[in-house]
Amino acid sequence: MQVFDGYSDTAVRLWAFAAVFIVMALLELAMPRRRLTRPRVERWPTNLAIIALDSLVVRLMGGLAVPLAAVAAAIYAHGAGWGLLNWLHWPVWLESLIAIVSLDFAIWLQHLASHKLPVFWRLHQMHHADVDIDVTTAIRFHPIEIALSMLWKILWVLGLGASAGAVLVFEIILTAMAMFNHGNVALPSWLDSTMRRLLVTPDMHRVHHSVLAHEHNSNYGFNLSVWDRMFATYTEAPEQGHAGMTIGLNEFQSDAPTRLLWSLSVPFKPMSKRD
Repeated sequence: MQVFDGYSDTAVRLWAFAAVFIVMALLELAMPRRRLTRPRVERWPTNLAIIALDSLVVRLMGGLAVPLAAVAAAIYAHGAGWGLLNWLHWPVWLESLIAIVSLDFAIWLQHLASHKLPVFWRLHQMHHADVDIDVTTAIRFHPIEIALSMLWKILWVLGLGASAGAVLVFEIILTAMAMFNHGNVALPSWLDSTMRRLLVTPDMHRVHHSVLAHEHNSNYGFNLSVWDRMFATYTEAPEQGHAGMTIGLNEFQSDAPTRLLWSLSVPFKPMSKRD
């Protein structure tokens, strides 16, 4: 746990998470985009339990002798003089902007790899198995995937030399944007089309959760939409429309993904015997 002006990075992230979660949950009630196929009371306990497990994994990693939290890695890199930005000594605002954009690209690459490499896809399937998409889907990642993601961010931070402040800001933005673009919220079409020129919107990311393979193998971005446009992985809208599309994975169209133990065991089930 690192401290910034009297506040721990954990406390800052927790308060930011709670605030965005509450806002998005209220917006989903007020202006839903789709009718949910499963009641929240069935899905939310499992998805919230998963985020509790994920948080525990990250806390345990941060407690190891070697700094294994991204913010701690940034502090370590600064003290050791590691990383590109620690050599350049550019203005703080410019280095911070470069760090945030670069880390966003790193997460885009990781997300692409989680779909293209079978060993990572087995883990990532738990996220896509959710039969609905809403604010809680944003935090539904297998603990092993979360641990690997943290290791990837640490390596990127050490090589880049990003400051601890920039990493903390990025972590908050990443979590907030993930909850936003997984939200079951109906934005006005003009606002969606304007925002998605730069940012990933709920309608843009919802395509990524389609059961159709060519749709869920597109729109990998969490924050910036430019990466998908740049690398030709952008899909404008689902073929069956946002109200008519099916969410999840074809082989998991049941109530099984609403169960915690089933969800955690998905990566270890033989493909031909999954239920």
